[in-house]
Amino acid sequence: MKKGIFEAQWKRTKYCGHIRGTDEGEIVVLNGWVRRRRDLGGLIFIELWDHTGLVQVVFNPEEAPELHEAAKDLRSEYVVAIKGTVRRRPEGTENPSLETGDWEVKAEDMVVLSAANLPPFDLWDTDKVYENLRLQYRYLDIRRPKMQEALRLRNAVSSFTRNFLGARGFIEVETPMLTKSTPEGARDFLVPSRIMPGKFYALPQSPQIFKQILMVGGVDRYYQIAKCFRDEDLRADRQPEFTQIDIEMSFITEEDIMELIEEYMVGLFEAVLGLNLKRPFMRLSYREAMERFGSDKPDLRIPLEITDLTPIFAGSSFIPFAKTLEENGTIRGLLVPGGGELSRKELAELEDYAKELGAKGMVPCVLKEQEMKGPLAKKLSEEEKRALLEKLQMRDGDLLLIVADLDFKKACEVLGQVRLKVAKRMNMINEDSWEILWVTDFPLFEWDEEEGRWVSVHHPFTAPKNEDLELLLKEPGKVRSRAYDIVLNGNEIGGGSIRIHDAEVQKRMFEALSISPDKAKERFGFLLEALSYGTPPHGGIALGLDRLVMLLGRKKSIREVIAFPKTQKGQCLMTGAPSDVDESQLEELFLELKEEARGGADICSSKEEE
Repeated sequence: MKKGIFEAQWKRTKYCGHIRGTDEGEIVVLNGWVRRRRDLGGLIFIELWDHTGLVQVVFNPEEAPELHEAAKDLRSEYVVAIKGTVRRRPEGTENPSLETGDWEVKAEDMVVLSAANLPPFDLWDTDKVYENLRLQYRYLDIRRPKMQEALRLRNAVSSFTRNFLGARGFIEVETPMLTKSTPEGARDFLVPSRIMPGKFYALPQSPQIFKQILMVGGVDRYYQIAKCFRDEDLRADRQPEFTQIDIEMSFITEEDIMELIEEYMVGLFEAVLGLNLKRPFMRLSYREAMERFGSDKPDLRIPLEITDLTPIFAGSSFIPFAKTLEENGTIRGLLVPGGGELSRKELAELEDYAKELGAKGMVPCVLKEQEMKGPLAKKLSEEEKRALLEKLQMRDGDLLLIVADLDFKKACEVLGQVRLKVAKRMNMINEDSWEILWVTDFPLFEWDEEEGRWVSVHHPFTAPKNEDLELLLKEPGKVRSRAYDIVLNGNEIGGGSIRIHDAEVQKRMFEALSISPDKAKERFGFLLEALSYGTPPHGGIALGLDRLVMLLGRKKSIREVIAFPKTQKGQCLMTGAPSDVDESQLEELFLELKEEARGGADICSSKEEE
């Protein structure tokens, strides 16, 4: 046995996970990592691993005593090259959990290519290992089968995407990583310029402006698997740097985008999961999604819908309801079939949860023996009770949760979140199903109390619906956008819009957003000028690659499908980024740190969400 020498004779002739019966009697060379070693006092067995899987290797002291002695020194994660003969395992020793479980390799020679320290955790049992430890030793974590599968799934999605779009006339164009800061949305990551002191680049939050300019340039069909950066609070499905499948097309309408993406999703699911999705996908307007499900990204796997109960309680003698309706409020209900089985404690927890979400209260009613029970039941008229039973088709054991609020959106959102919590608690979600829909007709603007102005729901280049153009400056709150989101199992996996291609409409958009002509020119002058040179109608969409792969792989976090992710504080535990830099580097950039920022003091607190 030799150590540390890798020559041509030691190059693999077979991958570990590919050993099969057709190789019986063949001499093979395997390269890989020692996953486990078992010393039975006579025979020594190791499990040799590479990215294709495991195979058992046997060292026999009677046939190769020196090699057997050397095998005693092997430890977990040593890198070795082994030459040996493939043979069937003795009857009764097969391992049905391995694809190679009927076969083994009888070792005849070996070279240890690299020794390894004792790993800080068991690579084959990481369910109980803290994620931060796995991220610190990500190079070990990546060796786990689950991470290998995730990276290969991501590669399969990327490869399918390129092939699919390329076959349909799209060309891949790279856009800049160093660009201009246009603070209209999430916070930018800024990069100081050494050559132009006091000036800064920004890392792109998306290629939005550049892909629109490509349409002005006549590219017609563009795509890019693009890195994007946003300096915002993090959670399980959000990272400071993430990847989008970015798409833009000229001379199209919403229907063209939706047709393309539906075809893409059907093909993708068939290619990577072997599943057939049904087309066309359901479509809901933003208003209908909120009214029925309390969310603009509803999970259609949950068989619960919100109902408008306002007409039933018109003229109600129950003071809280009467007062709400006098002030043009709304009353909404969520019927939970079989929800009467929930305990008083569980109902109280749901009520507290509704209050945490901003509701003034939530009233439960249970139907038992065709009679409504609960604190509200005594205060309702018989006519109101009959109307509820008839409208909701309530049955014995059903639970009705009611929220009254002056704000339509708040009432729906609260019940929407309660809907998710109840469904999880009562195991109502079919984890094996895939439900996809489009949500359309979003509001173009929303009011920002802090800034005291209207702001864009998506971005300031989203086109308003043609029939709402006259409301742009008169009643911004009523303007609907030509935007659309695609939702998979309650997760937004992509969003886009038809863009503004008329320079005059774009100027009116900025006026509605209270962005002065000077400020618009300062931030977006190059785009506005481009629009003045003949702009085709255009639109596009961006799909979140990380989130899409996370869902396809049934992972709980996008960190599980990114090779080197950041923590929820934006740190890379493996490299130690972000880190201090030398004073000389700061001087080159004409920068000086405030005293409170020296030494890595945590002067900012970010809300961390799971």
